[in-house]
Amino acid sequence: MADDQQRTGPSLIEHYALLSDLRTSALVGRDGSIDWLCLPRFDSPSCFTRLLGDDQHGHWRIAPTCPVQRVQRRYRDNSLVLETDFHTDYGTVRLIDSMPPHEKNQNDQPCVVRTVEGITGEVEIRVRWVVRFAYGHSKPWVRTIREREPLLDEYLLALAGPHTVVLRGDKLPRRKEDERAHETTLTVRAGERHSWVMQWSQDPDRLPPPVDPVQQVRENEEFWREWSQRITYNGPHQDAVHRSLVTLKALTYAPSGGMVAAPTTSLPEALDGNRNWDYRYCWLRDATLVLLALDNYGCSAEAAAWRRWLLRSVAGDPADVQVMYGVGGERHLLEWQPDWLPGYEGNEPVRIGNAAYGQLQLDVFGEVMDALHLARERGVTENPDSWALQRGMIKHLETIWQRPDKGLWEVRGPDRYFTHSRVMIWVAFDRAVRAVEEDGLPGPVERWREIRDTVHEEVLEHGFNSELGAFTQYYGGTTLDAATLLIPELGFLPADDERVLGTLRAVERQLRHGVLVDRYNTHEGTSSVDALTGREGSFLACSFWLVDALAMCGRRDEAERVFEELLGMANDVGLLSEEYDVRSGRFTGNFPQAFSHLALVNSAAVLYGGHTRNEPSRRNGRRGR
Repeated sequence: MADDQQRTGPSLIEHYALLSDLRTSALVGRDGSIDWLCLPRFDSPSCFTRLLGDDQHGHWRIAPTCPVQRVQRRYRDNSLVLETDFHTDYGTVRLIDSMPPHEKNQNDQPCVVRTVEGITGEVEIRVRWVVRFAYGHSKPWVRTIREREPLLDEYLLALAGPHTVVLRGDKLPRRKEDERAHETTLTVRAGERHSWVMQWSQDPDRLPPPVDPVQQVRENEEFWREWSQRITYNGPHQDAVHRSLVTLKALTYAPSGGMVAAPTTSLPEALDGNRNWDYRYCWLRDATLVLLALDNYGCSAEAAAWRRWLLRSVAGDPADVQVMYGVGGERHLLEWQPDWLPGYEGNEPVRIGNAAYGQLQLDVFGEVMDALHLARERGVTENPDSWALQRGMIKHLETIWQRPDKGLWEVRGPDRYFTHSRVMIWVAFDRAVRAVEEDGLPGPVERWREIRDTVHEEVLEHGFNSELGAFTQYYGGTTLDAATLLIPELGFLPADDERVLGTLRAVERQLRHGVLVDRYNTHEGTSSVDALTGREGSFLACSFWLVDALAMCGRRDEAERVFEELLGMANDVGLLSEEYDVRSGRFTGNFPQAFSHLALVNSAAVLYGGHTRNEPSRRNGRRGR
């Protein structure tokens, strides 16, 4: 904790916990500092941006003024009410952080509730509130307002252009001269409680009324307790699975049902490169995993909401289908760089928006078709508009399937015939064929079957390297890609096929580090595949794919051991980042990462079941090929 107290910049990525109101989220460090908060949506500009800079870029810290000997954190049960206990030589205080969830009421405004309780002794704490709107760029006008009508009300009002927040509390921080910051100290004794509430407003002339912080925390607990009761999983590692499902719910934008890949931008995949991306958007690639994760464990309402978001987002001309969208289905995610931000621990650039939305990534057609096929299997009634949209996508894919693309990993290098993309093209046509053959939907099944079989033969001929005994990352290449571990799960080949077994062995030789797996080899310099610098960390989702592949290929005991060790890499409140850097033993990449938690709960289903319907999923396709 001493290191955290002395830092003027952000904490280690693994030291953060997540708050969410199902519209946006905040990251709270073990030092009691909220270092990242975007208002009012996940993809809105941030008002606390210390995560990508330093103290002057905005944060809200509540912590003891004296040295802290030990920190203990936990979420209350399966909720997102966070408790942080600071143990000092003078006593112990507990910081309770919460964002009341707003699932249904469209008019509710984001709110952060922070409470300090005295547990033992008496401890002096400091409250430091530094608001910087527009990703740390805009210093607001902050003034103290005292109203007497209709009720006595005193608060801080921070205003800058379209951005407005209100801070109320038992003891408001006061302006620090020459610092553009607000601060106060107070002594908290055992049994005492002090609270602060920060609320966002879209109109400075219509501010939100005061709320009862105790009631807000109680309602937050009740919401998550009621929601968690829907989870049907009772198998091994129940706490990890439940925490992952709560995290996935927390990353869902309630008004639309879309799930962001992560609530952050530009946390580096490599601490010495430029692999920094904005993940506050919804990827079509996650579609099948989202439906599997939610529906497998009883979260059918969330699965249906995700399907509705998916259909709304891809509606229109099939030629315009993108790989990602905004949380409301927005299409233009223009990428730019705020040059005033130094980046996490100095790792530049910081990116807002994501230019990959305009890339051609043919695998997304397979992901969408697979997800909607799964939805039919799980009892979601097909409607004519949905099937018409899918037919339109397949018709468009018929005209472009022979083109190279950017692939699953959205490389910034040249287009190639990536093996995983080609397999997913097969998946798209395979699911279209099965929709006709198994579900009685109309379509030119003979033509789709012919293309499907052609793609299958092509992948076997050009994607498999007989000298390596493995499927390679792209046609004609000799490098490997962890995405090829998905081949048996997708049903392209059975798990006991020697080419599948050989690919697993090759990935273990070249990409595996203990229980961790790299996406592909980035080497130490610029990668010829992605045209980026720096060696990235091991990709946690790929590491869970290893678990699935081991289990499917008959190495179940090893799969369970790897799974348990991966679970042990979660931080103290059960959260996972995008990647893990083996050399430094640190989390890297955006955090918390939906893809990692999706892969975790999917691996739990592979190992221990968890399906909520009598008929098992047919997601694994045509195993007999």
